[in-house]
Amino acid sequence: MTLAYIGIGSNLSEPTKQVRAAILNLDSLPDTDLIAQSSLYCSKPQGPQDQPDFVNAVAKINTKLKPLELLNELQQQEKEQGKVKKRHWGERVIDLDILLFADEIISSEKLTLPHPQIHLRDFVLLPLAEIETKIVIPNQPPITDLIKQLVETFVEIKI
Repeated sequence: MTLAYIGIGSNLSEPTKQVRAAILNLDSLPDTDLIAQSSLYCSKPQGPQDQPDFVNAVAKINTKLKPLELLNELQQQEKEQGKVKKRHWGERVIDLDILLFADEIISSEKLTLPHPQIHLRDFVLLPLAEIETKIVIPNQPPITDLIKQLVETFVEIKI
């Protein structure tokens, strides 16, 4: 079993409900157990500002799936929840991103790990730190330092 962290976000179709459903669905993935979940965080959009605020969370899972298998399962879950990508960093019913997969470093056309924007997003770092205060992100300083170094913030409130 391998520990992985999943970033979850939604800003359409009752975002709180969508994020909670996505978290529950993670526990039903093949050979995967939900270990922990963060609180929900409300954040302003990172991309175009003509869209609703997001609800974000992070989930910690234990899985026997390989990274690409997990990615495929998450993309299937997004499809089942009604995700339609309209524009880059745009509105969406659900978004599921593999943030970390153990300490693996992957750079391929289909998957980059750790998630390439992880160190720049408070809506990822804050919930991640909430469930794993001493987490080590490969090739990055401690998570507490990353949070202190953030240039731009998006989180408005913790739900």
